[in-house]
Amino acid sequence: MFDSPEERLKALRFLRNVQVRHLDQTDRWIADEERRAAEQARRRPPPATPDWALERGKRALPKLVHTGRCWNSFFMQGITREQAIEALTRGGVPACPQCEPDKELGVLD
Repeated sequence: MFDSPEERLKALRFLRNVQVRHLDQTDRWIADEERRAAEQARRRPPPATPDWALERGKRALPKLVHTGRCWNSFFMQGITREQAIEALTRGGVPACPQCEPDKELGVLD
């Protein structure tokens, strides 16, 4: 098909140019999608604050149980009331000393 190195080189350069144009178009599509996703995220209301939360420490082990409105809520995941009671009573997870979820849940020792 291509008899000389010059013809092969010319074909390869042509192929590269085509691929660069396709890559540029793909990059524009990605940027457009990212802009649309960011716009949708701005319009979406923030997630509701959970009533109860579990703070995780090193190695993702449960560290403290919190109320959802605790000011000391850094690495926390929302949990249900039942999960909070379970963690405090059977799980051996201590209650946050600032927000005192054990008092609100009625599980004081």
